[in-house]
Amino acid sequence: MEYSPPPLFKQGAPARVKVTVFALLSVALLVVDARFHALTAVRQVAATVLYPFQMVALMPRDALSNMGSYFSSISALQKEVRDLQSQQVAMAQAMQQAQLQTAENGHLRRLLDAREHLPVRTMMSEILYDARDPAIRRVVLDRGARNGVKLGLPVIDNAGVVGQVTRVFPFTSEVTLLTDREQAIPVQVLRNGLRSVAYGRGQSGMLDLRFVAPNADIQVGDVLVTSGLDGMYPAGLAVAKVSQVESVAQGAFGRVVCQPLAGIDRHRQLLIVMSDEPAQPRPPAEAPKSNGNSSRRNLPKMDPIPLPPLRPQPLPPAQQPAAGANGAPAAAAAPAGT
Repeated sequence: MEYSPPPLFKQGAPARVKVTVFALLSVALLVVDARFHALTAVRQVAATVLYPFQMVALMPRDALSNMGSYFSSISALQKEVRDLQSQQVAMAQAMQQAQLQTAENGHLRRLLDAREHLPVRTMMSEILYDARDPAIRRVVLDRGARNGVKLGLPVIDNAGVVGQVTRVFPFTSEVTLLTDREQAIPVQVLRNGLRSVAYGRGQSGMLDLRFVAPNADIQVGDVLVTSGLDGMYPAGLAVAKVSQVESVAQGAFGRVVCQPLAGIDRHRQLLIVMSDEPAQPRPPAEAPKSNGNSSRRNLPKMDPIPLPPLRPQPLPPAQQPAAGANGAPAAAAAPAGT
């Protein structure tokens, strides 16, 4: 097959002449454009017309670049999410610690305020753990015999009485709470001064006033305070509030249910009342009143009064016996005292 040149090169001037002409034309256009800016409009039209083609030509490059940035952004976002989650957990833990410390600080402030108003010396303590036996209501404190803790000392918080020290060790001590079944505390009604004894009810967390007279002036909402008659609890400490008064039959004893005012199950810091004052001695027993036969038995023993000696008297003269009917002598007369 015979090869023939393109129609452009079949006719006209040679290729060198054409290159020279077009080169000179290009230089002329550059000079005119640089001097007079005559081709600005032409350039803008050409850029506008060629812009879609440029975008189509750049699409593969942009797709590859966007794909790489997409996967890199996903990994970066996943790493950021993991960091934020760990930071959130740390912040939540720190917030819980802050809330706990805030609550403890508020409780300590109330304890210190109550400590200033108490007339006796107190010592701050903290609950280490509860007793292992779930049937009893006891806690273990971080103060013991080395700190001056003794048996029977009351334990309170800012709201009222919590319990009493029942066992003492060198470094710790055990406190029996008021709600324990074996615990009792003498109380009196703040409104009218009526005295009674409150007993614990065990796991229910309540107190009982047993053997209450049917006509006792006790109402729901009355506040019970320590009476101080036992010589162990200072008088006037808040103990409980009456929550229920059970109705009883005529002539039978009633029972009053009370809610403790102290935070028995809520707080970890408590105050041990270090009462150094000895208990007041009991008054001497009164002498029994004299009445009836008891007065005779209580009289002092008396010696018998001696009788005066009797004066000797002469015997009466003997009488002659009278003869009987048959001539026998009659029997002697019996003495006058027989």
